Amino acid sequence: MTSAVPSSFLVLAADDPERLAAFYGALLETEPQRGFSSSHWRLLGPGEHRLEIYAPSRRRPRPRGEGRLALCFSRPAGEAPPLQLLQDWLAALVALGAVAVEPPRQEPFGAEAWLADPEDNRLLLLVSGG
Repeated sequence: MTSAVPSSFLVLAADDPERLAAFYGALLETEPQRGFSSSHWRLLGPGEHRLEIYAPSRRRPRPRGEGRLALCFSRPAGEAPPLQLLQDWLAALVALGAVAVEPPRQEPFGAEAWLADPEDNRLLLLVSGG
């Protein structure tokens, strides 16, 4: 008996899946795709990576809450100072509805900022190098 190799992807429950998909589409610079229904959206990343955003069943709601798991999005600094690149990236996401949870800061590995998306899910922006 041969079994298929399992795939992995991230799922994110949302009160407004279409709006949250638009936010993450802008962050990832990709166009959100409608999923299995009007309350399900999919963002495809490089390779097999994807983010599924959906409205949970009313019979099994997923309450909002801060946990210890967060999405992390990173990019290399290149020639730019990591903290400046991070501040510009953060400002663009705040304009789309994100909220800075902690101010951006320089670390030995680059620069990082913690924020909340428009539905208060935690995420980390990381600009490496420099």
